[in-house]
Amino acid sequence: MEFITDITVTNGDNSTVTIEGDIPFDELAKERSKAIAHLGTDIELDGFRKGHVPEEVLVGKLGEMTILTEMAERALARVYPQILKEHKIEAIGHPQVEITKIAQDNPLGFRATVAVVPDITLPDYKQIAKDINAEKATTDVTDEDVEQQIKEIMRQKEAYERLQKKAADSSEAESEQNKDVGDATELPTPESEAKKQSDTTKEGPVEDDDLPELTDEYVKGLGQPGQFETVDDFKKKVREHLEIEKEREVAAAHRAKVTDAIIDKTTMELPQVLIDSEINQMFAQMEEDLKRANLKMDDYLGHIKKTKEELREEWKPAAEKRAKLQLILNEIANKEEVTPDKAAVDTQVDQLMEQYKDADEAQVRVYVASVLTNEEVMKMLENQA
Repeated sequence: MEFITDITVTNGDNSTVTIEGDIPFDELAKERSKAIAHLGTDIELDGFRKGHVPEEVLVGKLGEMTILTEMAERALARVYPQILKEHKIEAIGHPQVEITKIAQDNPLGFRATVAVVPDITLPDYKQIAKDINAEKATTDVTDEDVEQQIKEIMRQKEAYERLQKKAADSSEAESEQNKDVGDATELPTPESEAKKQSDTTKEGPVEDDDLPELTDEYVKGLGQPGQFETVDDFKKKVREHLEIEKEREVAAAHRAKVTDAIIDKTTMELPQVLIDSEINQMFAQMEEDLKRANLKMDDYLGHIKKTKEELREEWKPAAEKRAKLQLILNEIANKEEVTPDKAAVDTQVDQLMEQYKDADEAQVRVYVASVLTNEEVMKMLENQA
């Protein structure tokens, strides 16, 4: 297809290119039969079964201009990927296509504008990561951390028990009120009033002075039956839990610090289509979360008193950061020739296909490979010392 080399490509604003040129009519003619068959799929005519109307009859019914337009669209869809390959265009998303000239037996003129992967100027990402790695927060859990966590657990238990007692007292008071008036012959006494005072559930936050002594007997009542036997055993498991949590928190915060620093020092012209894609993913995740909670999007938006457009505007900075980060990780992966382990990709793809049987395996594979590549790039950055 020599005509493809004559196609012109012009760089535009916001990481877009305009592709413009002519497609020979011979390329459109190849699509004529398919175009007519497609357009005639739902046409019903007396004397013919639906979908079985002869081509010559359909032509008269559809009209040549309608058929020619369909031929043009189909030819463009077939030729477009070849244009991208020939001109080495890394397109993102779908193009906006405009037909500039169309006539029987004449070349098809077209103009297409599409977002492309932007030019990215990376900073010295290894040095940035090395500097931040040197200041990584400790994951050590101190005795004080353990004691504070234990007090928090005890405060939560005490608060829960107060609520339970308050509910029981309310129920008992209601029963007393429902007694026959004839039974209410006892007058209040100082002793009975004092008892009421002592039985009243304490209000306000649970203070350290309200907490009981930490004993073996006390810890046996925490968690699942048999989970804790002694105070030492309880403290050991609390420490183990804190170590896991702190390691996760520190790792997440450290990664964010590294990537934020690299993003801040990277220059690129981010295509709007990528920002929109990230926002759409955020909405999809929200809808999934609401669905699991048996809530509807419109009801939730009414509750928070916001529109989708207002949320889009609020989410835009986060969407821009996410889009930039993915482009940066891709660029680093290309420069450093980072690739995911094939066996790991195959394993995760198999697991996801088992879980989502109707999913497109090719798309699942691309997704898994991207996630694992990102992880390998992050590990490489975190190992800079």
